[in-house]
Amino acid sequence: MTVANPVGSFIWYELLTSDIEGAAAFYREVVGWTIATHADPEAGGLDYRMIVRDDGGMAGGAMAITEDMAQGGARPIWLPYFYVENVDAAVEAITSEGGKVQMPATDLPVGRIAMVADPQGVPIYLMKPVPPADKPDAASDVFSVTENQRVRWNELASPDQAGSMAFYGKHFGFTFDEKMSMGEMGDYCFIGHHGQTLGAIMQRQEESQPSVWMFYFGVPSIAQAKTAVEANGGKVLMGPHEVPGGEWIIVALDPQGAGFGLVGPKGD
Repeated sequence: MTVANPVGSFIWYELLTSDIEGAAAFYREVVGWTIATHADPEAGGLDYRMIVRDDGGMAGGAMAITEDMAQGGARPIWLPYFYVENVDAAVEAITSEGGKVQMPATDLPVGRIAMVADPQGVPIYLMKPVPPADKPDAASDVFSVTENQRVRWNELASPDQAGSMAFYGKHFGFTFDEKMSMGEMGDYCFIGHHGQTLGAIMQRQEESQPSVWMFYFGVPSIAQAKTAVEANGGKVLMGPHEVPGGEWIIVALDPQGAGFGLVGPKGD
């Protein structure tokens, strides 16, 4: 997960959940993923499970929130991992600008990671991966602009849009050369990164809106996905509605309360 993923790439996604079995059943019906029935043996005693796509690749991981984590304020949420060359240096640089360490830098078999809150309070992971020994040039493919069962869009509603754009531009190489006016809601500023559009950053509209990254998973039919969300204990918060380019989206909560989006054709 190094050569083909430039610094600042989204290289992994993680679901923190209060009910990992319930989440597995829900996302199987909504997105089509298979979440492992047992913890990963390299997870150091945590209930951490791989999220597997139909093609056998990985969509990310799911981790059960422990009692200690819950007492510390952890709640169901999707989180991103950003690729960095030096985790410790990145942590130091981010904390020097007002970010906070949520989990100190730690070595795992898959690489070195840390969790921080950026200066705007948004939680993110930093990671320097260790590629598989038999695939030294392996690249992460959890993000794709076009493919189903992958994250297709990364969106941040920031309490300080200008601050977030400056932060992610400086540390992760994001550029913001294109934008779309949303009227009184401000500009929807698209994230450019090494020739790809990764998503967008916008201004949070209400203080009650959580300051977190939200991820839109690709599905073949928004109509069918909406039905699946509602039939399996989730709640649709917004949509379906059409977005530029002709595709459709919804924003929803899973049964445990983690927010996510779906994107794809309208469907029947």
